Amino acid sequence: MDTTVYTLGIDIGSTTSKCVIMRNGIKIVGSSVFRGGTGTSSPDKAILEATSAANLMQSDMFKIVATGYGRNTYEQANATFSELSCHARGARYLCPDVRTVIDIGGQDCKAMKITEDGRLDGFSMNDKCAAGTGRFLEVMANVLDIDLVQLGKMGLSATSIIDITSTCTVFAESEVISQLAKGVDKDGLIAGIHRSIAVKAAGIAKRLGVVTPVFFSGGVSQSVGVTKALSSELDTDIKTDYRAQLTGAIGAAILAYER
Repeated sequence: MDTTVYTLGIDIGSTTSKCVIMRNGIKIVGSSVFRGGTGTSSPDKAILEATSAANLMQSDMFKIVATGYGRNTYEQANATFSELSCHARGARYLCPDVRTVIDIGGQDCKAMKITEDGRLDGFSMNDKCAAGTGRFLEVMANVLDIDLVQLGKMGLSATSIIDITSTCTVFAESEVISQLAKGVDKDGLIAGIHRSIAVKAAGIAKRLGVVTPVFFSGGVSQSVGVTKALSSELDTDIKTDYRAQLTGAIGAAILAYER
């Protein structure tokens, strides 16, 4: 008798939609990331791509769980779970010994403390400001006229860091433009951009209380420069994973199976 169960987790964020399909709550068999979050067609596109990658159909899913900013607007979901619950569960899947999760998404930054047995034990979030988020990086990439992948790698070899003193994204943008006009070292400036995000994220984590190991999730975790800067600010190794942007969707798919 076939006891295979497929569950689907859809993480509908403010700027991206992430989907994961899991077999028996253990193995990822399909996944996707689509630009565009709540209020767009991206959640449906993400599900279609993930099911196609798994050679399955949406009707094969035992349960669909939605999480993220737009979870309550997705009518095809059988259930919803908070971002905190899903990120805690997904982080533990990717990093079994995780004790602190730092998640930086398109428009928010949060830190979560995890108990030894994997339960959420507290959280802290940024205020409603784009500084220290993926949106901040996008603005800086546009100013510098480079793509986000390139931005994440640049600055690693900077001999000195040019600090960004403005705490507001709009003012920081003007500050970077001013620095470029002065002809400053671009690597040093990018290193300063990365440190600016890391300082804000580290501050949120420190308010909560950092317990190692620390796992870095969300789209910004793909930036090598921010990861390095965050490690420096917290004075500890930062663990991450090439699937870290899918953390919330992974947790949603696992919770769909477990509950």
